[in-house]
Amino acid sequence: MPKPIIMDCDPGHDDAIAIFLAAGSPEVDIQAITTVSGNARIEHTTKNALIVAEMAGLRNVPVAEGAGEPLVRTAVTAPHIHGETGLEGPELPEPEKIVEGQHGVDLTAELLLHAEEPITLVPTGPLTNIAWLLKRYPGVKKNIKDIVLMGGGSYGNWTPAAEFNIYADPEAARIVFESGLPVTMAGLDLTHQALAGDEEKEFLRGAGTKAAAFTAELLDYFAGTYRSLFGFFAAPLHDACAAAFSINENVFSTEHLPVNVETSGTYTMGMTVIDSLQTTGKAPNVHVARDLNNDVFWSMLKKALERLP
Repeated sequence: MPKPIIMDCDPGHDDAIAIFLAAGSPEVDIQAITTVSGNARIEHTTKNALIVAEMAGLRNVPVAEGAGEPLVRTAVTAPHIHGETGLEGPELPEPEKIVEGQHGVDLTAELLLHAEEPITLVPTGPLTNIAWLLKRYPGVKKNIKDIVLMGGGSYGNWTPAAEFNIYADPEAARIVFESGLPVTMAGLDLTHQALAGDEEKEFLRGAGTKAAAFTAELLDYFAGTYRSLFGFFAAPLHDACAAAFSINENVFSTEHLPVNVETSGTYTMGMTVIDSLQTTGKAPNVHVARDLNNDVFWSMLKKALERLP
């Protein structure tokens, strides 16, 4: 039986690819897609999720809009990386798919409370929705199998210390990391190993589907911004790493370690403080991603794109 997952995202080029990967993988069953403000404002991330879900053939998967603001801070977005709409680059169709009337947090809670088996949550944006879920509906924890998230790392891409998803809502991240639930963190140390250069883009185009062609267009734009901002020769597929682990835990190795989230440091706000040598004596609370199996990852992604429309 496919593993049930709920994807919480802020599309975002790499969020879109994560959705394609999960949609084309028979090992998982996407129960819902919820959206959060992050890479772009909530109205854009929700529209983008509808577009991508439709392109992936997820006609019966509900898409629900979630939090448009962080728990206590002012929202930040990343237009210089993803464009104002969050999916700049390819021509975007108007979606026929309609957003659910229910708030994303409430929909997630309803699915969890009525689940026949525990569900894996796969958040690839700021963790606002997941934090609200745990605060408003503590009874759902028994039906959350685990949380596989993209965020954090031992260094940052938004500040020297902080990765964007954690920086955007560090209070929410702290709630999730301290929830007592099994948490796997695919941070920058891992996702910067999943680089899509020209060779990888041609490999993905070889899948021969509309989704594959769209993915290559996304990567063309995304690679351009990463080249101009960070000097990268290729685009990192951050969010697809988290989706991949929810499908196949052999895609990367992990180490169970204590991780804290800094919410007030002048230079370190949003930092995920990874206690690699376990100097604090605190119990490990996060499975920290370490080494990517590139052969498994790219094979998974291409096969998924081949299965899509």
